[in-house]
Amino acid sequence: MTTPIDTEALVIGAGPVGLFQVFQLGLQGISCQVVDALPHVGGQCAELYADKPIYDIPGIPVCTGRELVARLQQQIAPFNASFHLGWQVTRIERQTDGRLQVDTTAGQRFVASTVFIAAGVGAFVPRQLVLDGLEAFNESQVFAHEAQPTRWTGLHLVVAGDGDAALQTCLNACTGDQAAASVTLLHRRDQFTAAPELVAQMREACAAGRMRFMAGQPTGLRSEAGRLQALELLNPQGDTEWLPLDLLQTCLGLSPKLGPVAQWGLAMERKQLVVNTENFATSEPGIFAVGDINTYPGKKKLILCGFHEATLAAFGAVSLLRPDAKTLLQYTTTSTLLHKRLGIA
Repeated sequence: MTTPIDTEALVIGAGPVGLFQVFQLGLQGISCQVVDALPHVGGQCAELYADKPIYDIPGIPVCTGRELVARLQQQIAPFNASFHLGWQVTRIERQTDGRLQVDTTAGQRFVASTVFIAAGVGAFVPRQLVLDGLEAFNESQVFAHEAQPTRWTGLHLVVAGDGDAALQTCLNACTGDQAAASVTLLHRRDQFTAAPELVAQMREACAAGRMRFMAGQPTGLRSEAGRLQALELLNPQGDTEWLPLDLLQTCLGLSPKLGPVAQWGLAMERKQLVVNTENFATSEPGIFAVGDINTYPGKKKLILCGFHEATLAAFGAVSLLRPDAKTLLQYTTTSTLLHKRLGIA
């Protein structure tokens, strides 16, 4: 366990609403840390519709999910928030001084005066290949996240999946100085959801002998002396065959899971956090919930509604953190204080 990070505000979730929460906190002069289970910012926008058009963002007639995330990152740049990506929050516990202790899967602990849960429909986690006994080899020979080239150098690599990540991993692993000894793409059938250009590159690499494709469904495994040796496959013809390997990279996409949020002791309704509409506080003082993770009468799961929630939640945090300060609404068009915080004074 490393030294805890003290912060006025901790934002859980780096999707569009989480990023806008950072902006609104920054306008109020509140510094924050941001944690997200994904290895990059963007949340659902990055995972589900990165290149699909969005038409209902105020003032922006059309933009893709990727473009929206990029604009929000540019907007929050003046506030220098610290991001901790690839970490999932496991526990929130009240300390004797009233602050909140927040633990993560990375072993890093935060001590926060306020917490903002902007986790969307939950933490996005990699889908696992369900196979009896396979879990024992996680993080030694089986990886459900992007593998580094140094892991596959000189090894017999099997990549399971049919999307962009699977095909790109194969193409990366079969060329260059850090190439694998062999690369096999495994999917249940010879059809792919990856971009057509990646499929064409994959087929070209197979024709050139740099990699191969095998159609089949894993049904078992063989291990020896604590090492995974091969996967048992049921091929489309109904026959069983063995696929030897040193390393298995699963690229099966991501799925949202509510995860440990349900164990944090917060009032919930249908797997969503109950909040008030004054400042979007949860049932626990100092913990706010914004975006798709929350529920209240009339709730609409729209990004622009999440932006509104983040704004009022930031004002709610000010009331808790600076109870003696005058509550004065200021505007970015005229306020010299806000101009200073935005770095444009």
